[in-house]
Amino acid sequence: MTTKDIYPLLDDLADTREIVIRRVVDGDGLPGVWRTAAQDARLAYADWCAMPGARTRAVYLAAEDQADAALESLHAHAEPRVLVA
Repeated sequence: MTTKDIYPLLDDLADTREIVIRRVVDGDGLPGVWRTAAQDARLAYADWCAMPGARTRAVYLAAEDQADAALESLHAHAEPRVLVA
């Protein structure tokens, strides 16, 4: 199976809005999940810079995707702010 075959299958999956985290974060809810994911992405980027290669790049990209998903979830659950002029 090639990536060309996989993409249509992934497009058909429903988004469950679940976040998978690889370690326990502080009791700060979604902001804590995002901070932890962002920290993991920064560490993975540093590893990639120190040891360039396909594996470290893939780890960094996966960590960055997790941080992006956590931020998106944080924004989706944020209370709307009203600006008063």
